[in-house]
Amino acid sequence: MSRDPQDTSTATPSPPSGDGASAGHQGAPPEHRWLVLGVVALAQLMVVLDATIVNIALPSAQQALGFSNGNRQWVVTAYALAFGSLLLLGGRLADLIGRKKTFLIGLVGFAVASAIGGAAPSFEVLVGARALQGLFGALLAPAALSLLTTTFTDPGERAKAFGIYGAIAGAGGAVGLLLGGLLTEYLDWRWCLYVNLIFALIAFVGGMRLLHPGRPTDRPSLDIPGTLLVSAGLFCIVYGFSDAQRHGWSAPSTWGFLAAGAALLLAFCWWQLRARHPLLPMRVPGDRDRGASYLAMFISGAGMFGVFLFLTYYLQRTLSYSPVLTGVAFLPMVAVIMVTSVTTTNVLVPRLGAKPIVPTGMLLAAGAMVWLTRLNGSSSYAPHVLPPTLLLGLGLGMIFATGMNLATAGVRPYDAGVASAMVNTSQQVGGSIGTSLLNTLATSAAASYAASHRPSPQLAAQAQLHSYMTAYWWSAGFFAVGFIVTLLLYRPGVPKSLSDPTGAAAPM
Repeated sequence: MSRDPQDTSTATPSPPSGDGASAGHQGAPPEHRWLVLGVVALAQLMVVLDATIVNIALPSAQQALGFSNGNRQWVVTAYALAFGSLLLLGGRLADLIGRKKTFLIGLVGFAVASAIGGAAPSFEVLVGARALQGLFGALLAPAALSLLTTTFTDPGERAKAFGIYGAIAGAGGAVGLLLGGLLTEYLDWRWCLYVNLIFALIAFVGGMRLLHPGRPTDRPSLDIPGTLLVSAGLFCIVYGFSDAQRHGWSAPSTWGFLAAGAALLLAFCWWQLRARHPLLPMRVPGDRDRGASYLAMFISGAGMFGVFLFLTYYLQRTLSYSPVLTGVAFLPMVAVIMVTSVTTTNVLVPRLGAKPIVPTGMLLAAGAMVWLTRLNGSSSYAPHVLPPTLLLGLGLGMIFATGMNLATAGVRPYDAGVASAMVNTSQQVGGSIGTSLLNTLATSAAASYAASHRPSPQLAAQAQLHSYMTAYWWSAGFFAVGFIVTLLLYRPGVPKSLSDPTGAAAPM
């Protein structure tokens, strides 16, 4: 990655002829920009919480539709596969056909898919609807972030906007657990999908009124070979890690998909250096701060989603919390993430830069994971669960808002969509890999513990606690690696792209 401290993607190939990339990106009037933030944030919340809200509804959905334990993971995996593998395509489409159009199409499609899933009469229809949600989410998420990137160009306002947006991205998963518990317990599991219709309707009306139409006057061709290579590669990677949960790491279907995915992604990188209109111009991830931010989102996504999974198990199975109480237990962490995200981007990063902030967040998150390894069957919430989750919220708040801000700062308008897509791709693929990897390691740890101890009535519970501890140690390792990577890669000082953003334009 480039080590030129002045590189903010300004020394790049020229935009399409006629400067349509700028001229065509006419956007919302300045007085509407904070309303645009509300619309974009609502859409992002819908996409993020949908990754966890269905987890709470799974037992009830399984009972209603009668599918097996072996098949239930497809309700989650179908969404992750479609979403993770198509994000870069969605980001580039936002650049090519217009962010407003892509945003609205994504909202409508996501709502329709949610309605189909909520009314699903069978397992097959539910899985198909989840895949459709992932497809339209891959259009919606990068369009939403690129709208934010090109709407807020003033450094001070940009910091506030990304603080709010980063807080939502970091806390959305935990909000999904709470909302899923409330809807499942007091209404019906189908409302975990129907609720998206409410979010989408509000965001659609706001988008229609506040966002301005437009598109580049001279659009380059879509990179079809690059699209096929990266979509197939990401699909194989996500599927390979998901397959490891069912068949183990030695299964040909596991390592075969992982190897194919790695080969396809290498071929994609090779092609991007040669394509006339690349899907992901290497100038986007090639900037040192931007590349560090993508890695930070990937690593923290892997660690964070693992926490939500295993701490949810612990609260419900060991402490016997209801789904609603489990969601409430995450609220203090959510509050800390939100306050820290806003404070970090508005106060700390403008004065210190990202180099001391993101590595410190990684270190705090790693410490929180080590702290969680001390949980046992006699632990209780206030003295044992709450303190490490607050520390984790502090760390995640420092990582997410800063990472998202720098991952999109300084990009030209005609690259804003794909730069935003890389943020979502990093977090989504990291979350999918982290969840699959940690679940596999935890399952193996529980089996090994049970095999090496004398059978007793308490053995199953002790084996589960041992599996959670194993997952927390590995999560701590993820964040420790994140500390080293971000400490080495981020440039010292305040990035020029934040103090004097270039190439930004109003959204479409």
